Formats: sequence, structure tokens, C-alpha cells
Amino acid sequence: MHAGEDTLERTVCEIELEIKNADGLHMRPAMQFVDVANQFDCDITVSNVENDVDGKSIMQMSMLAATCGTKLKVKAEGTDAKQAVDALRELVEEKHFNEPMPNN
Repeated sequence: MHAGEDTLERTVCEIELEIKNADGLHMRPAMQFVDVANQFDCDITVSNVENDVDGKSIMQMSMLAATCGTKLKVKAEGTDAKQAVDALRELVEEKHFNEPMPNN
């Protein structure tokens, strides 16, 4: 993770996250992501190879169709951008949306 420019209380943070839960980013984990994102005042953009979407919109997040193994870039811009990115990283990569991991 790297923090970008700090300009008049506008912090930019970006991180790449990998979806690791077995069923990917279906509606329940997408809603968890949106719920966490909406706890922060910053703007959050999530992108895959094809789309850039609003990380605070369940409809847009569902357009990502992120399966297990998909890497997403999360960009947060605002005064609490670092906190938002940290919370989303924890949800996706540590808690795995409280879902099972794939059987290997």
C-alpha cells in the first residue's frame, strides 16, 4: 500500500486486494464491502481490468463480478482515506468476508 499526495486534508491511498473467499464477491460480501466503505467520508473507487466503480454503491460493486483470485484496486480520496483502505483490506484479505476459503 502506498499513500499518494496530501493536499489540503485530501489524502489519496491506493491498495490492491485479492478476493480469496471461495464464492468471490457475490451480493452478500459486496454489501459488506459497501457497508464498510460507507462508514468513511472519503470517495472510494474500486477497479478491475474492465471497470472503475463507486465502492459505496452495491449496484456498481456487483458489476465487478469478482471471483476467487480476482485482484481489485481500491483508491480512497479524502481525509479518512487511510482508515478506509485499512478497514477494507481487513475485511477482504483477513476476514475474507467471514466466508469459507476454497478447498485446495
